[in-house]
Amino acid sequence: MHPVLDDLITLLGLERIEENIFRGESRDIGSPQVFGGQVLGQALSAAQRTVEGRVAHSLHAYFLRRGDMNAPIIYEVDRARDGGSFSNRRVVAIQHGRPILNMAASFQNPEGGLSHQTQMPDVPAPEGLKDLTHLAADKLDKIPVKLRRFMTDQRPFDFRPVEQSNFDEPKKRPPEKHVWIRAVDRIPDDNALHQNLLAYVSDFELLATSTLPHALPFTRGNVILASLDHALWFHREFRMDEWLLYSMESPNASGARGFTRGQFFRQDGTMVASTTQEGLVRVLDPSKTRKRSDPREQV
Repeated sequence: MHPVLDDLITLLGLERIEENIFRGESRDIGSPQVFGGQVLGQALSAAQRTVEGRVAHSLHAYFLRRGDMNAPIIYEVDRARDGGSFSNRRVVAIQHGRPILNMAASFQNPEGGLSHQTQMPDVPAPEGLKDLTHLAADKLDKIPVKLRRFMTDQRPFDFRPVEQSNFDEPKKRPPEKHVWIRAVDRIPDDNALHQNLLAYVSDFELLATSTLPHALPFTRGNVILASLDHALWFHREFRMDEWLLYSMESPNASGARGFTRGQFFRQDGTMVASTTQEGLVRVLDPSKTRKRSDPREQV
């Protein structure tokens, strides 16, 4: 397996400390703090380790504090309920004695029922599109070092955006975008693992969709984005080593918060998951900027 993808799968696997307590490490991918999708995927992994025979169908999480990449994260799972068809788990991610994420996840016995879905957007196929790292190659001298690493480091996934972005001189455009996503190598046949990986990638690009109508130049370093909450629903089975279209939109931004939602589709048009997220979006006056700890502490 590709070493970067293998490392991510190991990262999501977690170490069991006690019956309902797990420990995870972090990786610096170039984001200002521990990547939110990593904590989300690990929290779901911790919850899954306490459920047998049932499949996750939804999760709802709040990001409370930024994560420290140099310290382990402890995940405490509360087995809130095991009913006839559904199980519910509450997970708290803890660092330095304080919670950094709260999550509730629900699991269901697989069963049949009514089925319908929305239509997949009509966009170009991934085979004719460039990966995000190639699109950023000719802009590297204009991208801050931290963002440059985020854009160009080896990743466990290929990201092929349908709409190209101009990082230094953006233009106002509708608050919607589409990105094809696929793991860089084959992944074992483990449905729970594929769900963890989708939870991980669901935090990529989503909140930034709310900035598109405002043409914010991220290269200036005066835009603060921080996820506040995240919800995810799994509708049908999928594989992360096959192309998925991530269709994102932002129907509202107000009160220094952007509201976004997304849908995942298999290449054959089957809808497999939905997500929503609200996050902090602040544009600072460069002449008044100062070093901040966690932007969530300002809320």
